[in-house]
Amino acid sequence: MARTVFSRILHTRWAVRAPIRLYRAGLGFLLGSRMLLLQHRGRSSGEPRFVVLEVSERPTPGTIRVVAGLGPRSQWYRNVLAEPRVLVSTGRRRDVRATAHPLPPDQGAEMLRRYAKDNPAPWSALEPVVTEWAEPLAAEQGEEDWRRVVPVVELRLQS
Repeated sequence: MARTVFSRILHTRWAVRAPIRLYRAGLGFLLGSRMLLLQHRGRSSGEPRFVVLEVSERPTPGTIRVVAGLGPRSQWYRNVLAEPRVLVSTGRRRDVRATAHPLPPDQGAEMLRRYAKDNPAPWSALEPVVTEWAEPLAAEQGEEDWRRVVPVVELRLQS
């Protein structure tokens, strides 16, 4: 299946790593409240790793949900499964301790439906990227709803 332009950008290392420099320079607020920097530990190396993710939902104060839009093989996702203690920087708040919890498939699928309804413009760009890998994985697992195979992580911030 041909990749969309947005998918190509998300698979280009320098493009996805560029926003990390903004956060590390204390300028993450320039990306707005819809983005965050997640610092996690490499599951093999134990070294700090960084990824900038879109905030998909804020169900309660102190709770942020993010999606592994490139699938369960995403390195950051695999790392937080191995070590759920992370640091989150969003807006002007830097290095807030948090714990990452994967959502059950039903809750993750429901969150994706809400996201699509509430954010139609971003979803129109993201949906082809997500379905590119999720539909084949869902079919392989005998899952009727591809949304159930998309990893959604809840970050519970500590005060």
